[in-house]
Amino acid sequence: MNIIITGASKGIGAELVKTLCKHKGNQIVALARSVDGLRRLTAECQKINPSCKIMTIEFDLVQFDFYPFILQKIDTFFHRCDILVNNAGKLINRSFDKIEPQDFDDIYNVNIKGLFFFTQLILPMMNKGGHIVNISSMGGVQGSKKYPGLSAYSSSKGAVSIFTEALAEELKESEISVNCLALGGVHTEMFERAFPGIKALQSPPQMAQFIADFAVTGHRFFNGKVIPVSLAVS
Repeated sequence: MNIIITGASKGIGAELVKTLCKHKGNQIVALARSVDGLRRLTAECQKINPSCKIMTIEFDLVQFDFYPFILQKIDTFFHRCDILVNNAGKLINRSFDKIEPQDFDDIYNVNIKGLFFFTQLILPMMNKGGHIVNISSMGGVQGSKKYPGLSAYSSSKGAVSIFTEALAEELKESEISVNCLALGGVHTEMFERAFPGIKALQSPPQMAQFIADFAVTGHRFFNGKVIPVSLAVS
């Protein structure tokens, strides 16, 4: 399968790439801002599976002027895509009265604007029967428990949920499925920076395994769904 994953240099994204690289026949394009993180990821994947096929691309989703170049680069690796996982995200934990316009723009540019237009970029490459998986948060699910300091972040993730439903409807005739996984707390570097001293219930490898399985098979059962994902503690 041909797979594209954003936000792939660390945390859930990196673990997702490592999980999917184990399977023979998978070709993965991993995009992220960190060159060092992508180098580490490539080395780790080669240890897991010396024959793995991975292209890493240093790229910031908010650099919209560079989108045509990125598409050309992906096209040198594969021409068609089966799975797109929109994993890149930004979290700022700051009280409502302290949020600045730049904070708001930074969060929304990555979490929804970048996701929206990167999906638009990749869509012509998507195969019939393809699956677009948007990674959201339980904070973006209506009626879920909310936390102080996350008004901008949670509202941006709520936008991802609605975008998922709308795009799935728009792509029905193309036979491309679009779903959203609303994750509970996962102990990533981003989580640690936002919530110092607090330990999340799930680890990145745990969540990555679930996302990998869902990305490969979830479209057989779901389309246009926002699915809460919070793993139980063993």
